[in-house]
Amino acid sequence: MSLISVVIPVYNGEKTIRQTIESVINQTFSNFELIVIDDGSQDSTLDIVRSISDSRLKVFSFPNAGLATSRNRGIQLASGDYISFIDADDLWTGNKLEAQLKALLDNPQAAVAFSWTDCIDESGQFSRRGNYTTVSGNVYAQLLLTDFIENGSNLLIRSEAFKKVGYFNESLPAAEDWDMWLRLAVNYEFAVVPSPQVFYRLSTTSMSANVVRQEAACLQVIDQAFAQAPDSVQHLKKPSLANLYKYLTYKVLAGVPDPQAGKIAVRFWRQVLHHQPELWHKRVTWKVFLKSGLVTLLSARLTDNLIWGKWLNTDTILGYIKLNP
Repeated sequence: MSLISVVIPVYNGEKTIRQTIESVINQTFSNFELIVIDDGSQDSTLDIVRSISDSRLKVFSFPNAGLATSRNRGIQLASGDYISFIDADDLWTGNKLEAQLKALLDNPQAAVAFSWTDCIDESGQFSRRGNYTTVSGNVYAQLLLTDFIENGSNLLIRSEAFKKVGYFNESLPAAEDWDMWLRLAVNYEFAVVPSPQVFYRLSTTSMSANVVRQEAACLQVIDQAFAQAPDSVQHLKKPSLANLYKYLTYKVLAGVPDPQAGKIAVRFWRQVLHHQPELWHKRVTWKVFLKSGLVTLLSARLTDNLIWGKWLNTDTILGYIKLNP
């Protein structure tokens, strides 16, 4: 029996699935099974996966049901003592599994190990670094503030933990990762590998529809988490909401500019200011409003030429996300 089960959920992933699988099968740690859950793909994904020859690779096809359901199917099929997930467009460094397993073996009280993340663009080139947090142990308060894990392709989790916390919430349209990490953090300690080992692929498509869906899901996760949280951390709800809207503002302005995106960004940043009014006096606020206004008023091409330079770079929003309670 394999020690680790790696689960790849995939839907129409023909452009990236081979590279993702190769980043797994080329790991320095080799005692794993690789479970690909095909979520009803309509492109050549299955043909590509089946063309890869590796005895550790197992492929299962199901009707389309979404990411959370695919991950849950992977958990049910997994036989390893540890489970890790990787989305079909993300990548790992070669020693990701080895380093995370060592972190868990060195910290037997922990049930979850995570690494740092770097973001890549659609062509696989470096885009930006992640938050590089070094928190470990009891990380519940930090996770209430923000999803510092950053993506669903990161963690290595002791399989037994799912018996206690259950499966991914299939009713959430997004943010099912954060919901799961919070449930794990209530019950278990986390171990950190302070090295960028996960490459999270960013999309350059318009974010307007996606961020509105993500907003609703994250608000549901926050409300549910704080409804169950002890009084000692209830003061973190306002900064948690501020962090959420900072990230959503960044995300919508980082996508392909369109008039709807500008309006949404203004609405999001007003929520930031409602929960953290001291940011009214920061330069980042006028940058957000000016960039949002230009995105709304000008064509995407003109906007791209005028404001994508450093002088109106809203990537600085990420520096205002509060990571420590």
